[in-house]
Amino acid sequence: MAKPKILLQFDPDPQPSVFDSVVAIDSGVDQLLRHGGLTVADVRGLVYGAMFTRGPEDLHQTAIFVGGSNVAAGEELLAEVRQTFFGPMRVSVLMDANGANTTAAAAVLAVGKHLDLKSITALVLAGTGPVGQRVARLLAGQGSTVRVASRSQAKAQAVCEAIVGRIPDGRLSAVAAGNSDEAEKVLDGVDVVIAAGAAGIELLSAAARRNATSLKVAVDLNAVPPVGLAGIKPTDKAADRDGIIAYGAIGVGGLKMKIHKRAIQQLFEANDQILDAEEVLALGKEVLG
Repeated sequence: MAKPKILLQFDPDPQPSVFDSVVAIDSGVDQLLRHGGLTVADVRGLVYGAMFTRGPEDLHQTAIFVGGSNVAAGEELLAEVRQTFFGPMRVSVLMDANGANTTAAAAVLAVGKHLDLKSITALVLAGTGPVGQRVARLLAGQGSTVRVASRSQAKAQAVCEAIVGRIPDGRLSAVAAGNSDEAEKVLDGVDVVIAAGAAGIELLSAAARRNATSLKVAVDLNAVPPVGLAGIKPTDKAADRDGIIAYGAIGVGGLKMKIHKRAIQQLFEANDQILDAEEVLALGKEVLG
């Protein structure tokens, strides 16, 4: 008789994310063990509890989800989880703090429905934020030329260097663009713009977007007004906006949710999977068929 599927939810926030919990249950998890307020010091004992209570043949029925609102803290938890594993004693792990990986994957896949990612130049606004960094990383991994935009060009340059450390042949450049006027100046030759900024901050005006003659696809990942790309509605899904294919946050969100659920299900197919940005993107491709 198969053991029940147990998912440990690791969250650095004081209260574990209800959103993440509901998605886990809807994905078919039998038992959800929610742990909030976690620090790196808490991880080892919890992981040992997950590994040492079942035999190796049943470890694929236990998994860990690293979530929460703080992506940097989530990355630290993930690193400690990985360091705790040894030999065959391990369980599968999904990292999706703040939905950064699933959101970035959905955005990149939305663009890939319309353009060959290997031949595009993309501008990622707010490219030094948690989602923006992953969008830039995934695009670079698919062969795109990527301009990483930030209010601080130095921060954007640091992100580019970090990505090239992972993807040596990545084609990335750092640009300063903290407002619409600055963003308009770096849109020349850009095929795709993806806005990954914080809620309620406009990064590109409608006029600037219309003036970008090379622009073909625009994706805005902020649904809170004012949206990041003015004139694009949160519900847009491959909508025509001034001759540009437009996606809003809700328009991308349906695919993001499908990827999230598929990733949870994937955890229970083996006990040795680490699902980070690239692995989540690969699952997203399977979801699209």
